[in-house]
Amino acid sequence: MERLHGAPVMATDLRASACLVLAGLVAEGETLIDRIYHLDRGYEVIEEKLSVLGADIQRVRASRSVA
Repeated sequence: MERLHGAPVMATDLRASACLVLAGLVAEGETLIDRIYHLDRGYEVIEEKLSVLGADIQRVRASRSVA
C-alpha cells in the first residue's frame, strides 16, 4: 500500500485512538473517528493543540437517528 485513504474508524482504547488520529492526518480524504471519549481520557483538547501545529482536524458531533 503506497497511501492511506480516509475512512470511518472506531477507537478502542487510548493508544489506538491517538494512532487513528495520526493516521487520519496523513491519509488522503476524510477520516471520522468514532468513540473518541477514549482520546479525551489522555489528551485534553487534542484537536486544538494539533490545529495550532497546522493539522486539518476538527471535532464533530455524530448524528445518530433514533428509529
